[in-house]
Amino acid sequence: MADSAGIKLPFWLRIIQCARDNVKPSLSTIRFLLLLMLPVSFALLVLKSTGLLHYVSVFLNPLMQFLGLPGEAALVYLSSIFINIYSAIAVIDTLALSGKQLVILTTMCLIAHNFFVECMVMKKTGSHLRKMVLLRIFNSLLAGWILHFIIPAETGAAIKTSASQIINIPAVGINIAQFLESLGPWLKDSLFLVLQIFLIVFTVMFLQRILAEFGLINKLGKIARLIMGFFGLSPNTAYVWIIANTLGLAYGAGVIIEEVKNGNLTRTEADLFNHHVAISHSQIEDTILFVSLGVPYVWAALPRFILAIIVVWLERIRRAIFRASFRVKVV
Repeated sequence: MADSAGIKLPFWLRIIQCARDNVKPSLSTIRFLLLLMLPVSFALLVLKSTGLLHYVSVFLNPLMQFLGLPGEAALVYLSSIFINIYSAIAVIDTLALSGKQLVILTTMCLIAHNFFVECMVMKKTGSHLRKMVLLRIFNSLLAGWILHFIIPAETGAAIKTSASQIINIPAVGINIAQFLESLGPWLKDSLFLVLQIFLIVFTVMFLQRILAEFGLINKLGKIARLIMGFFGLSPNTAYVWIIANTLGLAYGAGVIIEEVKNGNLTRTEADLFNHHVAISHSQIEDTILFVSLGVPYVWAALPRFILAIIVVWLERIRRAIFRASFRVKVV
């Protein structure tokens, strides 16, 4: 970075300038994430207070059984979609699942988690929202179905019955006392979420600007560039691929959006990248959370990774066929 006269600034001034340049885009990303996360979190609070969440999970029971899971697994799946991985982990901890069932549910949750926020990030970076929604839901269920058939069945598998849920069927309707009692913890958690998002997003985007300022991004991306072609992705996606697989889509959203906005990624490149990360991202933090429950890391990471590569190549083949068909019609 240089001043208006073209003189290179001292190290510490370059750091300060990076921090200044980081304020506006960071605040914009933070606002974007909070406007999505807080309403979704509040909506789930209302669903719980009205008892509707129970009936939604009951509606999904046949689907869970088809995938080889107990009916209560629907609550885990819904929690990962509506909130995040941590809420899904909390529900899993109350269930008795076999190793096979835990792997299936882990893969489904890691594909579909934090659904609304991450799909909106993909939309903002060039993908069609409806397509991303269908892609993630379909592939989370497809992955569960495939794993149900390829993982050997276990004898004596522990499955907790849903008797407690059947006996204590909540009545539909707002319970004011329960709602007000839940509102305090929700406000506390929401305040923590705001602080967490602010600190993480600002720090991540600040580090990204420093890496760019001192030419380190290209060095970090060189190794990743070598394998992007195998994934069916552009070499230009190497850096954001690292971000998505280390920080995830929500916390890495600012960097990904900035890369597209600044023209470092074309809309086409970003769309193919979104097809990949829609299936496989956050291969460290979120994946390790499930590893702590006893899921082998290979089973928590590899199925999504393989499926993501297949999805991208199928999309590229579909586009090639469409372009060839269009050229024939024009001729």
